[in-house]
Amino acid sequence: MNLKESVCIVTGSATGTGAACAVQLARKGARVVVNYTKSASEAKATAEKCKAAGGEAIVVQADVALDADCRKLAQAALDKWDRIDGLVNNAGITKFAAAADLDALTAEDFQRIYAVNVIGPYQMIRACVPAMKRQTAASIVNVSSISGVMGIGSSTAYVASKGALNAMTLALARSLAPGIRVNAVCPGLIETRWHLSRFSEEDYAKFKANYEKAVPLAKAASADDVAEVAVWLLEGAAQVTGETILVDGGLHLGK
Repeated sequence: MNLKESVCIVTGSATGTGAACAVQLARKGARVVVNYTKSASEAKATAEKCKAAGGEAIVVQADVALDADCRKLAQAALDKWDRIDGLVNNAGITKFAAAADLDALTAEDFQRIYAVNVIGPYQMIRACVPAMKRQTAASIVNVSSISGVMGIGSSTAYVASKGALNAMTLALARSLAPGIRVNAVCPGLIETRWHLSRFSEEDYAKFKANYEKAVPLAKAASADDVAEVAVWLLEGAAQVTGETILVDGGLHLGK
């Protein structure tokens, strides 16, 4: 897919990996829909970075757990540029809970996490597919997690949601071919503010150091590391669909 003058939607792109995806796409000449749920000022800052990088950008508030908001996001791209070529389903949430503590999660926790991490991507894909089918090539990237592959992570609900997202990636790669490719990236630890809601800065530094001792490449990923893979799956992987690409420094290999 030629990214120059393409139109790409990146959900949850005010900060972190989503913001990195948006800026990297803009750098390649894409027109980007920057999405946020609550972080309006940060989303506007990301859009300005996209423009400075050489692309165009608009900012749209939407909660992907709501089907009407997903349709609003897709329509915003169509109203502005009359096409949709790429979609990065990056928006995601968790609740930190020890896996051994079975009382730490409620049914409502599972439902909210699934609403954003699984149903949200499905609704976004459904909203975008009619426009994507009008293009000669279109691509979807789901930002999943090594949690969905290894069964480890911030909580059992999060692990289960990412496993479901990986399975859905396979199902939709089959059903949307040949015109639309669907893949997933599965990061390990990413150096964003995600874990700072769980740890103090000191405890996070220890957590990160222990992670980097455990992974073969001895380094946590940056948001840009993950975004580079997502952008490659959009732009350069013409014969790749239904894949889950692990961006985990080799964590899955053991050491």
